[in-house]
Amino acid sequence: MKIFPAILSVVLFFIVLNGDRSVQAIPPVASPTTHQTESEVMPPEAIQAIIHQARDAWVNGDAEAFASLFTPDGELIVPGNRWVGPDAIRDVAAGFSASAAEVKIEIRRILITGNQALVEWYWEDVDKASGKQNRADDAIVVDFAAGRIQRWREYIDSQTPAAQGL
Repeated sequence: MKIFPAILSVVLFFIVLNGDRSVQAIPPVASPTTHQTESEVMPPEAIQAIIHQARDAWVNGDAEAFASLFTPDGELIVPGNRWVGPDAIRDVAAGFSASAAEVKIEIRRILITGNQALVEWYWEDVDKASGKQNRADDAIVVDFAAGRIQRWREYIDSQTPAAQGL
C-alpha cells in the first residue's frame, strides 16, 4: 500500500521536529488495517495508557496482562514471526517470560495519529539459560480498534546498541 510511506514521512517529520522525546498527537491518517470513523478515534491519553500497560506487562512477565490488551483478532508481529489472537499472544509472551529475566524497557517516544501510534523504546533482558544480556532499540507501529490493540508490529535493532556498548 502506498499509505505507509506517507505515514512514515509524517512520522519522520515529527521525529525531527520533536527531539524532546515527548508524546505527540498528529492529525489522523487512514490506517492500512483499520477503517474507523472520526467518532471512533481513541483519545491520545488512552492510547498512551495502553502502551504503558504493555511495557509494564513485559517488564513484570505478565503474559495474561499483555494478551488482554489485544482484540480477539489482534496480531503481534516481530521479525520472522506472527501470532494472531490473545491465546497465541499469551503463549508466546509466557514463553518469553519463562526464558528471560531482568527485563527493562525505556519508552523514548510515542507519536499518535488517530488510532495509530509509533513507539520507540529501548529494551534489555537477560537470557536465563546463558546469562547473556540482550539489548535492542525497538520501533513499534500499533493500530488500535475498540479500545484495544489490533496490530502490534515491531522493528527491532539489536546491532546498534551492541555496537555502542549500551
